[in-house]
Amino acid sequence: MSTLALPYLSRPRWRRPLPGFGLSLGLGMAWLGAVVLLPLAALTFRATGLGPDGWLRALKDPRVQSALKVSFGTSFAAALVALFAGALVAWVLVRYRFPGRRLLDALVDLPFALPTAVAGIALTAIYAPTGWIGRYLEPLGIQVAYQPAGIVVALVFIGLPFAVRTVQPILESLGHEQEQAAASLGASRLTTLRRVVLPELLPALLTGFSLAFARALGEYGSVIFIAGNKPFQTEIAPLLITIRLEEYDYNGAIALAALMLAASFACLLAINLIPLAFRHERRSRRDG
Repeated sequence: MSTLALPYLSRPRWRRPLPGFGLSLGLGMAWLGAVVLLPLAALTFRATGLGPDGWLRALKDPRVQSALKVSFGTSFAAALVALFAGALVAWVLVRYRFPGRRLLDALVDLPFALPTAVAGIALTAIYAPTGWIGRYLEPLGIQVAYQPAGIVVALVFIGLPFAVRTVQPILESLGHEQEQAAASLGASRLTTLRRVVLPELLPALLTGFSLAFARALGEYGSVIFIAGNKPFQTEIAPLLITIRLEEYDYNGAIALAALMLAASFACLLAINLIPLAFRHERRSRRDG
């Protein structure tokens, strides 16, 4: 045997940095169960123990119904606004080069790192009747702070990064070739946007909307400062859960929390099913 083969034979065997699949899966599921699944299972178990009478008593409360309407209505509106604004911001970041672009790209992630209470205080200082912007809106009869509009503003602030970061990678991978081909065939900008760009972005847009909506449903810190927390007007469901706990109404708090958990889980389930549905549709078109 030649000496040239000796270094190859003496090369150490490659080893994975983590243990085998069974042990890794077991450790991962153990941590996931202890941190996430166990508290959710406890809440679900307590919620199922309320019975039909307990659920009806908790959900028939007019204050609970009003809080749910405020939370779901403002979350839906904020998710729509965040989706539209986030798509525009992502388009600018991907398709244009300008001074300060990297700074703008970094500022998009600021709501992720900023404490929600700080965001709520800052937004209240800006949009209050005596704030930087609120003082100019007040003479026009427009009041943002302590109104549902203020809740929407706070939820857009914390939901915008989800829309931007969901759409941005798809735009980066899309390129200009398809748009240039459509333009060379005589398609207008609106036709190119509607027939070429939007079909590619639609799964990402729906995912960004679902993420922003799910995030807005559970938001607490940034909302309570700017909402005013007036019952039947600007009181949100997460705040009412805290109030029910302070009143020792544990059944009411559990019922409301379980309902919010189910809504958030439905949004997250939709996020995972949307790409599968579009992938199946594209495969069907290709095979057909």
